[in-house]
Amino acid sequence: LMAAFPAWGLGSSAHRAREESWLKSLFVRKVDPRKDAHSNLLAKRETSSLYKLQFHNVKPECLEAYNKLCQEVLPKIHEEKHYPCALVGTWNTWYGEQDQAVHLWRYEGGYPALNEVMSKLRQNKEFIEFRKERGNMLLSRKNQLLLEFSFWNEPVPRDGPNIYELRSYQLRPGTMIEWGNYWARAIRFRQDSNEAVGGFFSQIGQLYMVHHLWAYKDLQTREDIRNAAWHKPGWDELVYYTVPLIQEMESRIMIPLKISPLQ
Repeated sequence: LMAAFPAWGLGSSAHRAREESWLKSLFVRKVDPRKDAHSNLLAKRETSSLYKLQFHNVKPECLEAYNKLCQEVLPKIHEEKHYPCALVGTWNTWYGEQDQAVHLWRYEGGYPALNEVMSKLRQNKEFIEFRKERGNMLLSRKNQLLLEFSFWNEPVPRDGPNIYELRSYQLRPGTMIEWGNYWARAIRFRQDSNEAVGGFFSQIGQLYMVHHLWAYKDLQTREDIRNAAWHKPGWDELVYYTVPLIQEMESRIMIPLKISPLQ
C-alpha cells in the first residue's frame, strides 16, 4: 500500500499539470509571430518624417507672456532653412487641461534630422535665452516622439478660423496593429468635411499612445459632423471593435496661436 502512494502522487501531479494547461488555453490568447516592428507596419513608407508633440503646463499668470515669447521665437526656427524641421501647429487648450500650450513639430529626415536640429539649437544663443525665460513660466512639460499612420492624410497648413480637437488614446499593450487595421477603414467615414488633420502613434515617451487631430469650424459643427458619422453604415461596427482596445482616452479642444500654420 505504501508503495502505491508515490505513483498516486505522480498521477495527481500529471493531472494537475494537464488541468492547468487546459485552463491556460482558455485565457491566453495566441499571438501570431511578426517579422517586423509595429512602426514599419503602420507608418508611411514614402516619408521618413518624425513628429514631436509637446505639452507645456504654464503658470496661469504667465500664459499671455508665454504666448508672446513663443510667437517671437518659434517662427524663426520654423523659417530657418538650415534646420530640417517645421512647426506643424501651436495651440492653447480651450477645453481640457487649462493653461496648457501644445506644439507639434515635424522633423523631415527622422531621427538624424531631430539630432541635427537639437545640436544646432544648443549653439543658438537666442534659443538658449528663450528656454531660460520660458522655463520660469512653466509648471511642467512633457513630450512624445511620434510617427504618422500610413492611412491618414499628412497635416498641411490650412486657413481658419478653426478650432482643433486632439483626441488621445492610451491603448492596451499589444493592440496597436488591431487599432491600425480598424482605423484604416474608419478614417473613410471621417473625410467628408475635411475635418481629419493627422493621425499619429508614439515611439518614445508614453507608449501605445495614439493621437488623432481634427479641425472644425466651431463646437456645433464638431457635434454635427460626429453625429453624422453614426448614420453611415459600418461606422458603429468599427467603434464597437476599437473601444475594447482603449485603456484611457482624452479630448482637448484647442485654439491656434497666430503663428500656427494650422489656423
